[in-house]
Amino acid sequence: MIKIAVVGNIGSGKSHIAKLFNYPVFNADLEVAKIYKTNKKCFQNLKRNLPKYFSSFPTKKEEVIRAILGNKKNLKKIINIIHPEIKKKTNIFLKNNKKKKVVVLDIPLLLENKLNQNGDIIIFIQSKKLEVSKRLKKRNGFNLRLFNKFEKIQFSSSYKKKKSHFIIKNNFTNKSAKMNVKKILKKIL
Repeated sequence: MIKIAVVGNIGSGKSHIAKLFNYPVFNADLEVAKIYKTNKKCFQNLKRNLPKYFSSFPTKKEEVIRAILGNKKNLKKIINIIHPEIKKKTNIFLKNNKKKKVVVLDIPLLLENKLNQNGDIIIFIQSKKLEVSKRLKKRNGFNLRLFNKFEKIQFSSSYKKKKSHFIIKNNFTNKSAKMNVKKILKKIL
């Protein structure tokens, strides 16, 4: 099985491009949302570690945001609680798709959390900051302070590029993105 890991900055178009590969995609952001809604153990862990912010199950997005913005150490605490669950879910995904030729991992903090393995093909999605900024501001519930907190814990673009096997310059047109994906698949298959 070939594992493609799509990395890039927030709002660079990772999830969209991951889907264009037309292979099973593990989307960590969607899995985190499911954990907040369904995982009581994680909620209890959050409540125990950050009692000031979490009140009742299921975990509410607003509580998570309040906790992250409330104290700079809280984001790290939340990541330490959620990350092991994401790792488990990634392993289940890989096990369930072990007969597939290719799988795609859309995990925003893949490199930061050392989830990549030797043999993974890492693709960096590069986008113009101005374009990303415009697109993020259009997102429902976009929070600049929250964005800045997440940006601070990410590796630099230059580091991610160095670690990548391919770079896709995302100009947010489907035609260009599809063409880049096609070229990469041709090289790795």
